[in-house]
Amino acid sequence: MPATDYQGSSSPSSLIHFGRSILSLRREQVHSISMEGSSLEAELESFQQHVTNRFLELTSVVHDDLLSLSWVGKLLHCFLCCQEEFKAILHSHRAQVLRPPLDRMVSDYFERSVKALDVCNAIRDGIEQIRQWQKLLEIVPYALGHQRSIGEGQFRRAKKALIDLHIGMLDDKDPNASIAHRNRSFGRSTGSRDHHSHGHSHGHNNSSNNTYHHRSLGHFRSLSWSVSRTWSAARQLQAIGNNIYPPKANELMASGGLAMPVFIMNSILLFVMWALVAAIPCQDRGLHVHFTIPRNYSWAAAILSLHERIMEESKKRERKNSCGLLKEIHQIEKCARVMNDLADSVHFPLTEEKEREVRQIVQEVSLVCDALKGGLDPLERQVRDVFHIIVRSRTEGLDSIGRPSNAE
Repeated sequence: MPATDYQGSSSPSSLIHFGRSILSLRREQVHSISMEGSSLEAELESFQQHVTNRFLELTSVVHDDLLSLSWVGKLLHCFLCCQEEFKAILHSHRAQVLRPPLDRMVSDYFERSVKALDVCNAIRDGIEQIRQWQKLLEIVPYALGHQRSIGEGQFRRAKKALIDLHIGMLDDKDPNASIAHRNRSFGRSTGSRDHHSHGHSHGHNNSSNNTYHHRSLGHFRSLSWSVSRTWSAARQLQAIGNNIYPPKANELMASGGLAMPVFIMNSILLFVMWALVAAIPCQDRGLHVHFTIPRNYSWAAAILSLHERIMEESKKRERKNSCGLLKEIHQIEKCARVMNDLADSVHFPLTEEKEREVRQIVQEVSLVCDALKGGLDPLERQVRDVFHIIVRSRTEGLDSIGRPSNAE
């Protein structure tokens, strides 16, 4: 039948049915959009609740364990979980991410996260620095903890290790210390380790002494290869924190609410990097960073509470000049101070009472060494994981919104 004839034969009832079909289709579309909006809203609320719960768990730690190796590890695990959930949200709502203003916000976050890579490198160097102190501290229980009776020779060996430890930690507090001074302290520690590990001395002749000196100097310099000598943790934190502001009402509307998780991740990134710099030795540490997080956000209270607690810790008299607020660094300093005071007061042969006192302190030193031995490697792996997930997320994120990602 010709098409014109078919159109001409349409009855009023068929036209009414056709109109109802269009109205029904529009209602379904509106309903679908409404359902999609409700789903997104639930997803964003869930993300904020997860962030709140994770940081509340971090705040529940007893005071003495704040900034311990295990706590810093939990903080990094929290960041990794938040980052993965954030990445999944962006992937699920790629259409919104491609539109302004969200495309710019997401791109800014990824560029900001790149600045955290230098912090990760500096923290890795700081962990290696602590590992050198750990190996010096281990000489104390090795020299004094396994002897039937403690003699003057064992005490001299332990005290020498403590002097080297003190010089090494003092050097880290003073960035202007000469490289020769630094090499002297770490060179001696390496010598003690090599002698202990291999059972022979490297100082048989001038040639081997020179080789050993250059190897020690190279080892020291390698600790700072990841970041330049002019790099500053304080300046890097300022760069990460620049222009982090809560989203405005029009930005929330235009992004369907997705501007909020971007702001949350910016805030988490800044806090985590700041806490790492507070805890671990690194160049030009500075803790005076401004957090622009309104307290009325459900997830903000826990983060701001942790910030206040860490700042209070940094202002304590015994922590003001510390090279890091990590609990185990404080324990190293306390053990070294007590052992040094004891070494200055003992007379040989030791009385039974004094020997019991020495062995008790040595036992405490051993516990600190065990904590360092069990905690530094896992922490270093987590810092590496944070580094890699930042790189991977940035590459995948910029690819998804059509931006070049060649600025690694």
